[in-house]
Parts: sequence; structure tokens; C-alpha cells
Amino acid sequence: MIVCTLASGSKGNSTYVASSSVKLLLDLGTTSMYVEKKLKSIDVDPNEITGILISHTHSDHINGLKVFIKKYNPTLFLTEKMLNDLKEQFNVTNYVLIDDDFTVGDINVSVIKTSHDASDSNGYILESNGKSVVYVTDTGYINQKNHKKLMNKNVYVFESNHDVEMLMNGNYPYYLKQRILGDKGHLSNKDSAYYLSKFIGNNTKYVVLAHLSHENNDPVIALNTLKDKLKEEDIKFDNIIVSTQEDRTELISI
Repeated sequence: MIVCTLASGSKGNSTYVASSSVKLLLDLGTTSMYVEKKLKSIDVDPNEITGILISHTHSDHINGLKVFIKKYNPTLFLTEKMLNDLKEQFNVTNYVLIDDDFTVGDINVSVIKTSHDASDSNGYILESNGKSVVYVTDTGYINQKNHKKLMNKNVYVFESNHDVEMLMNGNYPYYLKQRILGDKGHLSNKDSAYYLSKFIGNNTKYVVLAHLSHENNDPVIALNTLKDKLKEEDIKFDNIIVSTQEDRTELISI
């Protein structure tokens, strides 16, 4: 499998995942033009995108959808609540409703319900030919019942949204700070590090820290928080990539 986070942050998110026969996007929250450019930079023709998995319908995860689906007509994979949200904004015709695990070509997708203040929100585990990719972003916590499913996967694209001290000392209004910190908000660096220290296993090759807040986080702090937690738990792992809003990550092959 191939993984490349094309953009990740508070202003737009999109990740490319491909198997030997299927090319997918997870979210499309930047402009369509930006995603097309980044796909071409890794030698992927946007016409080859089989489908787009939607995590939820906040603007930073769907901003480029309308233009991209009009140009290339990929299949959208989303829940009925997400579909209803999209239909309030633009016409959607090529879609598959999901409420449980499903398959796209040779990729098996497990749905992980996340906790976010959207009408509905999902994380995903994508598996093909013994390889696995976890995509979890925009959630206040991860339900204990999903922990076993999430353990010892090859690649984690995983939210590390904010540093709590930076958030609390920053300029956001109080209600917004409480929203971010709440059970339907976002994972802090410490939350993310805690979960990843539970999930990383012998099969894990890469961790991509995702959805970092521009205002309330710093890539060095996010990275060091995870490194410190792994050291504390005596976990020897250092293939950690911090994704950015402005550019794609390296191409990860597993």
C-alpha cells in the first residue's frame, strides 16, 4: 500500500491511500486544484481516484469536494447523515452509503466511530494484502471498544491537534477552548501520544501526526510529546512524520 498525506491542519485535510488496484482519498478539505497538483507530484492522475472516504462534513474536510467530484466523478463513501449534510450544499449522485465495514476493490475498510461535534464522524482502518493504514482525526477521545482493532497497524495517520497550554493561553474565546478540549472536540498532543503508545506494535512502520492546529500547536512540541511518551513506556520507535497544512508528506510505501 501507498500512503501520502496531501495536507493536514485546521484549514484543510486530505490523504491519499492506494493498493495495487485502488486509489482513494480520505477527505478533501483543501481546494480541488491543490489536491490535483499534489496528486500529480506523486505521479497520480486525478482521473484515477476510485473513491473518496469522508470522515465528517466540517468544511476543512470537504471544501474541495464539489469541484473535484464534478471534474472526476469518484464514488463518495459516507454515512446517510453526511450525505444529507452535503446535499444541502451541492448535488451528490455517485455515492455509497456506509454504516458498517465495507470493501473498495482489494481494500477492506473498517469503520471506527469517532466523537466529534458533527452530524456524524468516522475514522477508518484500511487493509489490503496484509498491510494496514489507520486514519483517525477530529475526535475528542477513542472508545475503549475500538482499541483492540487499532493495535499494531502498519501506518497511523493520527490527530495531534493542540498543546493544551498553548490553547489555554491563546486568543481563542473560552467557549471555543472548551469545545476543543471536550469529548466531541480534538485530541491534544498528550491524548494522541497516550493512544499511540497503546497502539504502536511490532508491525508499525510509520506514524503521521495530523491535523495540527496552526494557532494552538507547534510541530516540535507535538513530535517531542510523542517521543517522550514512547520513551516513558520504553517503546523504541522513531519513524514519525509531522504533517503540515502547506505541503504533502513523503510517499510512504508498506
